Amino acid sequence: MQRKGGRRRDTEGQEAEAVEQVLDELYATPPSAFVSRREERAAAARTAGRKEDARRVHAARRPTLAAWAANLLTRSQPEETRRFLELGQALREAHRTLDAAGLKELSAQRRRIVSALSRQAAQLAGEAGQRLSPAAQREVESTLRAVLADPEAADRWAEGRLEVSLTPPSAFPSGTAPAEPAPRPRPKSRGTTAGTRAKDELAERRRTRQAELERAEQEAERAARHLRDARAEQADAQESLRRSDDELGRVREAVATAEERLRAAHEELDRAERARREAEERGRTAADALAGAERDARASARRVNRLTGRGR
Repeated sequence: MQRKGGRRRDTEGQEAEAVEQVLDELYATPPSAFVSRREERAAAARTAGRKEDARRVHAARRPTLAAWAANLLTRSQPEETRRFLELGQALREAHRTLDAAGLKELSAQRRRIVSALSRQAAQLAGEAGQRLSPAAQREVESTLRAVLADPEAADRWAEGRLEVSLTPPSAFPSGTAPAEPAPRPRPKSRGTTAGTRAKDELAERRRTRQAELERAEQEAERAARHLRDARAEQADAQESLRRSDDELGRVREAVATAEERLRAAHEELDRAERARREAEERGRTAADALAGAERDARASARRVNRLTGRGR
């Protein structure tokens, strides 16, 4: 009984994995084909008796074009996705400590990376036959900003099943820091010591914030560099694929030509063999006729000789 239960659990696990794969496939499908593909997969699950899987598949909502492009980005570029998520975590940590000047510089870095990734999403969508309008591309940028600002949004994007674009919280993208509370008044007798301590603490906070800003900038630069490398590698792969397709077309054409020539050669061989057999048959017929003619000639010669007396 235990073995049967184990097999049943294994089967349930496989079915759960199968439905997750179907959902991943659906959210990688362009929105124009999403509904038909969803109904096809749900019908297949119902036919197989997996009613719960069919219900889950049928409940999947078609993503907007911008949400699909954001999903396409995280599915097509897993390494860049990981780095972008790590950058978001670093930025959120830096945002909690940086002052207004530091946040302004950090916001500029963030805008450059978001803009670069949104352009890459538009390029990937175009390669898949779906052109993003300027409004849709702005929605992709909104999603990416939300991913940097909000851990929950980051988790949703990393799953690759967004249905709609995400909206960043208002506090993070603004590039401003919350005002620090005013220092509490200190007794005048300790003014000099307190002022020195406050300056030291402020200087230390600034050094810490500057170090965090430098780390965030370095991470942003690494992410941008990896993005450029990924684009170059993708372009090389596409060019290699194009050359391979051209070579395959030439080889297929050569094979078709060779097959046609081989077929024609076989037909010519069949005709030559038939002609040879016919010639052999005519040769045998002619030989038989010649042998008969020779016999008739010899017989006629003998008769002539007898009649003329030459045979005496």
